[in-house]
Amino acid sequence: MITARTAIKVQFNHLDPMGVVWHGNYIAFMEAARSDLLGMIGYNYPEMDQSGYFWPIVDMKVKYIRPGRFGQVLDIQTTLKEYENRLCVDYLIRDAATGEKMTKASTIQVAVEKVSGEMQFRSPDCFITLVEAFGA
Repeated sequence: MITARTAIKVQFNHLDPMGVVWHGNYIAFMEAARSDLLGMIGYNYPEMDQSGYFWPIVDMKVKYIRPGRFGQVLDIQTTLKEYENRLCVDYLIRDAATGEKMTKASTIQVAVEKVSGEMQFRSPDCFITLVEAFGA
């Protein structure tokens, strides 16, 4: 499995009126972390585009455990779980200072050929090759 870590400091604009991170912002945090993971592999959004595929999210699960607060640094561990037929990524968000679990999540993405709009039932060879070369 390939794992990346991303640190995000909670800013004022991430908060809801109750002073905790608004639940939708965790999705943006996960997007940033997933981008870091894909960048490590060498298949971030520019490379996806150049390869001729879109990768829409088709499923997402999020479990909120503890709220984030202003100034808190979140450590997001992102792990590639599946890659041959779809892109499955797990996320574990912890308080960077204490290690306390805050949020767990997972996303599933599938490759869609840009030209035809057809969903692929197997990940493109260019992606599989990069993942396997990285050490999956």
